Amino acid sequence: QVQLVESGGGLVQAGASLTLSCAISGRTDYVSAMAWFRQSAGKEREFVSGISYNGGYTDVAESVKGRFFVSRDNAKNEAYLEMDILKPEDTAVYYCAGHDRDYPSQSEEGYTTWGQGTQVTVYS
Repeated sequence: QVQLVESGGGLVQAGASLTLSCAISGRTDYVSAMAWFRQSAGKEREFVSGISYNGGYTDVAESVKGRFFVSRDNAKNEAYLEMDILKPEDTAVYYCAGHDRDYPSQSEEGYTTWGQGTQVTVYS
């Protein structure tokens, strides 16, 4: 079994930066690509950004392109989401997810493991 635990969320003013972390423990070989999703109140969960197992490929949603950056450190079994120039519309619960393939997808299908989520609130 593999566990994902997010951290780093919080309450910040618009324009600020935050970096979320996702710690991977247990059977770390059960997950390969990693991704971040988010869910705002009253909305469906949406893809934010993903990264391949070796870190050589990344994907990012248009809504956060140029502001959010995904990375990982396999030696530490961690994934990260750097979020810059935060906007109130970025307010959401952010989840990290582990995929069973080497490359991430924007669909939730294939993500076999999810964290419990961390709240990010951006005020203007």
